Amino acid sequence: QLRLVESGGALVQPGGSLRLSCAAPGFALEHYAVGWFRQAPGKEREGVSCITPTGSSSGGSTTLADSFKGRFTISRDDTENTVYLQMNSLSPEDTAIYYCAAGWGCGWGPPVIRDFDYWGQGTQVTVSS
Repeated sequence: QLRLVESGGALVQPGGSLRLSCAAPGFALEHYAVGWFRQAPGKEREGVSCITPTGSSSGGSTTLADSFKGRFTISRDDTENTVYLQMNSLSPEDTAIYYCAAGWGCGWGPPVIRDFDYWGQGTQVTVSS
């Protein structure tokens, strides 16, 4: 069973940056599409960004929800078997639990929950002064 492990969440000041990591011990994450989602207190889980499998016809292409453009970037390092979410210019509204998930494709827009079969436990990001 594929198990995902997120890390990198922390308390950060407004305007700061964080890089979240998603690892899959014992599994080659390059064969999966990986999405990042977040869930803020009292809100539904929302899709942030997705990256396609390295060997797919789209070859590691990415999608990003419009509200994160210019601030968040998804990437993968297959030598580290890890997918990253670089988050810049953070604001208190970015406070949430961030989850990574693995599936088979990214679709055309932000990732949607139903497309992903495997989920991590989440990592807390808190943006506060």
